[in-house]
Amino acid sequence: MKRLTYLLIWVFLLEVQAFAIPTDGLSEFAEYEDLRELAPGKFQFVPENRRHQRSLSEESGEKMEDTDQVTLYSHKVQSTITSRMANTIIQSKVVNHSPQPQNVVFDVQIPKGAFISNFSMTLGDTTFTSSIKEKTVGRALYSQARAKGKTAGLVRSSALDMENFKTEVNILPGAKVQFELHYQEVKWRKLGSYEHRLHLQPGRLAKHLEVNVWIIEPQGIRFLHVPDTFDGHFDGVPVISKGAQKAHVSFKPTIAQQRKCPTCSETAVDGELVVMYDVNREEKAGELEVFNGYFVHFFAPENLDPIPKNILFVIDVSGSMWGIKMKQTVEAMKTILDDLRAEDQFSVVDFNHNVRTWRNDLVSATKTQIADAKRYIEKIQPMGGTNINEALLRAIFILNEANNMGLLDPNSVSLIILVSDGDPTVGELKLSKIQRNVKQNIQDNISLFSLGIGFDVDYDFLKRLSNENRGIAQRIYGNQDTSSQLKKFYNQVSTPLLRNVQFNYPYPSVTDVTQNSFHNYFGGSEIVVTGKFEPNKLEQLQSIITATSASTDLVLETLAQMDDLEDFLSKDKHADPDFTKKLWAYLTINQLLAERSLAPTAAAKRKITKAILQMSLEHHIVTPLTSMVIENAAGDERMLADAPPQDHSCCSGALYFGSKVASASIPSWAQPSPTPVMALPAVGARPLESTPPPHVIRVENDPHFIIYLPKSQKNICFNIDSEPGKILNLVSDPESGILVNGQLTGAKKPENGKLSTYFGKLGFYFRSEDLKIEVSTENITLNHGSRTSHLSWADTAHVAHRRVLVSVKKGKVLSLTLGNDMSFSILLHRVWKKHPVNVDFLGIYIPPTNKFSPTVHGLLGQFMHEPKIHIFNERPGKDPKKPEASMEVKGQKLTVTRGLQKDYRTDIVFGTDVPCWFVHNSGKGFIDGHYKDYFVPQLYNFLKRP
Repeated sequence: MKRLTYLLIWVFLLEVQAFAIPTDGLSEFAEYEDLRELAPGKFQFVPENRRHQRSLSEESGEKMEDTDQVTLYSHKVQSTITSRMANTIIQSKVVNHSPQPQNVVFDVQIPKGAFISNFSMTLGDTTFTSSIKEKTVGRALYSQARAKGKTAGLVRSSALDMENFKTEVNILPGAKVQFELHYQEVKWRKLGSYEHRLHLQPGRLAKHLEVNVWIIEPQGIRFLHVPDTFDGHFDGVPVISKGAQKAHVSFKPTIAQQRKCPTCSETAVDGELVVMYDVNREEKAGELEVFNGYFVHFFAPENLDPIPKNILFVIDVSGSMWGIKMKQTVEAMKTILDDLRAEDQFSVVDFNHNVRTWRNDLVSATKTQIADAKRYIEKIQPMGGTNINEALLRAIFILNEANNMGLLDPNSVSLIILVSDGDPTVGELKLSKIQRNVKQNIQDNISLFSLGIGFDVDYDFLKRLSNENRGIAQRIYGNQDTSSQLKKFYNQVSTPLLRNVQFNYPYPSVTDVTQNSFHNYFGGSEIVVTGKFEPNKLEQLQSIITATSASTDLVLETLAQMDDLEDFLSKDKHADPDFTKKLWAYLTINQLLAERSLAPTAAAKRKITKAILQMSLEHHIVTPLTSMVIENAAGDERMLADAPPQDHSCCSGALYFGSKVASASIPSWAQPSPTPVMALPAVGARPLESTPPPHVIRVENDPHFIIYLPKSQKNICFNIDSEPGKILNLVSDPESGILVNGQLTGAKKPENGKLSTYFGKLGFYFRSEDLKIEVSTENITLNHGSRTSHLSWADTAHVAHRRVLVSVKKGKVLSLTLGNDMSFSILLHRVWKKHPVNVDFLGIYIPPTNKFSPTVHGLLGQFMHEPKIHIFNERPGKDPKKPEASMEVKGQKLTVTRGLQKDYRTDIVFGTDVPCWFVHNSGKGFIDGHYKDYFVPQLYNFLKRP
């Protein structure tokens, strides 16, 4: 019997790309002798889930918990930053002291934009290592392992603002397991500094916890700062040392210092370590570094006067922006308008299914005009559809006309900033056609920047739109502070210092120069150019930069000697000698990926794809074209970390009276589309769909109830076995007027003597909005008084009614949102129509909220006010894979079984396993009363409690 009895690997990557970093083990953490010590820093606390879910202890000189069964022996993190290229290694060692096998979870988060390059795991005497394969080869190896019944894991999923690597392994009594993960990232300068974030979530007390960050910057370190982010808990623990060109941040809390309180067994190390720094910038031409046949040129001049700007704000005011998103956007815009300078010109375009302009021409940013623009924005009422095509063409038209009429300062820079949260649903619907329209009409002196708000925005489309028009795109989510994120984005793109920036390296031996698409340089950011050269043909490398500032044309020159950097790096054991090569690979592959998405022909796309694949394999990089294969030495135990495909999905048409609307691509400025008249405004758009909230109360399958209890951080589950046609009350809150009921439907025939039942219909009632919503597997019906509107699962649409927003994604998910108070997600499960047993059914997901009244009840509603539970005496069950335990709840002692249920929100076909404690006998003892007490006669009847 193999010692590896169970192994799954998840790799969650938002824009999955990975780049090679050294794969040797963690070196000893040594101090620099020539550094002067600074004041100790502090750290930011960011609550997160615990990582080692069952970890426990052994003696270490300091007393740990006697009840521990699994010891987190060590958790070490080392980051080395060499000229903005950061390599990070996370190593964790765990020992099982229990007489029973134990599951151990290694779950780490890495910052958005970082790329996993290597993973290894040693379980007893078995070592698993990783290699990069072409994607089809990797999947073939995975399929072989699965066909032979060997351990294999395959997950293709994406996260939003974070990237995760997670592996779960079952270890035998007395066994040890060591995990080691390598990732790398490039530090980009934003708002005048570089920022390095390390997510520290060991999950519990660690016998040895050690974090080291080494920074080596040949250009010289101007400042280094570790923000106070842990509310003083680790005062005096971090040590910061800084020299002229290198620095070290060390964080090594003892077990006593790790504890949340002197008697607590929980760790306070649960957040982020943040290191901020900048380099010296005395040379306006930037820093040119050459090494090992590659060069990198960092260009970020300062002390230049801002160039006047002509700026068009294009704001989405469709119905999906209703609520907090619109409120925060308005507040941010008011602050942004105050930042305009007197020499700037601006206007505002707002759009839904129609397009409006605050001023048809650009106006000077005087106090009077700014005040008037604020009043205009404050009066915006979001409603209707999303006509991105016409809005962008209107903004381009205003800037083009002003330029053609000579109304723009010749030294100024023209910008369009698009703020939107959805796909086009009115007018031109084809994304590629919108891109062509913009490209054909926009002049070369205009840059287009895009800010995508929310979970449902097609961010890939916005990136393509901005990248091919000399701009950038950024995404923020509905659960973040939209106002501050919008202001931060504006600050990054709104201070032009140079325009018409061009780089030249006048040597025939310099090849493969890669530079991100840019036309202008904005303050607080940075331009990075890399390339290759033949070292034996050059003794020095010169760069010539031409640009235009606010007052004059500039020619900036810099010279780099071949040996200077080599001498410096050779004296430091922490410096990465391959940093120039990695930077070149990073920028080149990213540029090729961007070019691939914009390739004009299939032949051009194939050529770029071949180049990306060749570089990915050569540099050990996980991209959308490659996979990471993880296997033991014999090759008979195998896992696959597979990147999700790039999402180029488009939208369906707008929904008006059941038909799609598609107007001409180039609009008529004189006659904008009239506002449709309808009982309830319904417009096509993508609903909330993404990596959802991790902890929800849910009902799935036949039907399985999974109750998440936030205070105890436990999932408790139970089944309800009833009859087709019965209506179960899920949420009943007469005081606040909110009701959710579900009607059961049966399978086509019994299996093993049991007829499975599922939710085939759900009813929602919001009394304050006078709105009833009936959701079946066929359609969605909205009743408002005497008016009725119908939506089909075959459509993609939004419906806004007062505070209720209904958002349906074609054939997949329906989201109901009541203001900022609560939300519900309904998943549609389709099965093969000719299946002999199974039928279509619905699943419902409700994030915990305190917005219900104290009297809320129902099978789900009663748990909105969390009961106290105590789970103890975990022991082997009848099934070795399902341990049992005792649970005290509501004055009763129950026997519960550890098992797995499914969450289908991120994978509607196979689902994601959710561990939970299962309560037998239809939840008896955990729910109030008997499950039959929750039957109601009609779909919109409140529960009558005894």
